Amino acid sequence: MRTDLTVGEICAGFEYSAAEEKGLFGWNGKLTIQPEYQRHYLYAESGGERERAVVASILSGYPIGLLYFNEVDGNFEVLDGQQRITSLGRFTKNYFAVEDAQGNPHYFKSLPAAEREKFLSTPLTIYICAGTESEIKAWYKTINIAGLALTKQEIDNAIYSGAFVTAAKAIFSNSANSNLHLWKNFVKGNVKRQDILRTALEWVVKSSQDAAVEEYMSLHRHDATAAELEIYFERVIAWAREIFPDMREEMCGLEWGRLYETYHANRYDVKKISAEVEKLFADEAVEDKRGIFEYLLSGRELTKLLHVRLFDKNVKRTVYTRQTQAAQIAGVSNCPICAAGKGSKAKKIWDYKEMDADHVTAWSKGGATDINNCQMLCKAHNRAKGNA
Repeated sequence: MRTDLTVGEICAGFEYSAAEEKGLFGWNGKLTIQPEYQRHYLYAESGGERERAVVASILSGYPIGLLYFNEVDGNFEVLDGQQRITSLGRFTKNYFAVEDAQGNPHYFKSLPAAEREKFLSTPLTIYICAGTESEIKAWYKTINIAGLALTKQEIDNAIYSGAFVTAAKAIFSNSANSNLHLWKNFVKGNVKRQDILRTALEWVVKSSQDAAVEEYMSLHRHDATAAELEIYFERVIAWAREIFPDMREEMCGLEWGRLYETYHANRYDVKKISAEVEKLFADEAVEDKRGIFEYLLSGRELTKLLHVRLFDKNVKRTVYTRQTQAAQIAGVSNCPICAAGKGSKAKKIWDYKEMDADHVTAWSKGGATDINNCQMLCKAHNRAKGNA
């Protein structure tokens, strides 16, 4: 345990780069603040409230908590405390201001000399860890349970850190990547929290199971590049973009990796697909617009994906009453299919609760969800008929 290092000493030689594949350094180069297994700097997000709070704590004389360093060949890495130390360093470099008691903003350079000295001379409490790589990373996982919880991919990046993780993060965890604007039409998540990287890994292993992703990362840990991962990811995106060239917000976050593997060998008329997308989005009966894309890819087989709106209770009651009255006059069943048969149920009058509403002309064949296209069938015949 060390208590002899001050904010000023730790921030001496502080370097900060917005290029996220590069680490951060302090303590005159002896401290790597952002080892490759660490998450990106997040305290500046949402208006920087958290980084200002760290600085305000120091200025008010409050402790900012225990920091953990890992000793590596005479130098040190931050095991826990990266966000807090980076906040302090960024403040000394005048990246942001904090407000005084009167609400006036002050950058570090504009603080009174006595306040600057107080800030820089504040001692920090640091625990120096030692152990094997696996022990250090297990510790990293444990001590990061509190605070801003690690994502599964941030943990995996730590466990399997190496050339592959560094290369993969440079592609998929870099908010300066010019491809990100396109990717976000298809992939949901925070690039800094490794969500895009996680999606790319799940696509290439064709599974969302943690074990499959971990096996792939372990196998490729020492690869100099992430070329296979990048090529496959780009292939999926290019295919999705080709089939559905008109971007819609409902496309974001779909299982494009699975859809590619399932349907990429099929041939599609893109102009026809585009026209059908427009038609389906305009159809009020389609309640799940996100299902439209796989519905069309499946050859319009998976109608259930659309959650086609059912007939409302008033329509069903009206149609049931009309059919039942007509059936009683004719002496046949009020289920049209039963009535057309010759069995024991050809003249059965079913109770309302024993019947379901059905499209006379199936919705998938252009039938509307309205009273003029509604008929009541006994539950058995409705299930047998299928196809909304």
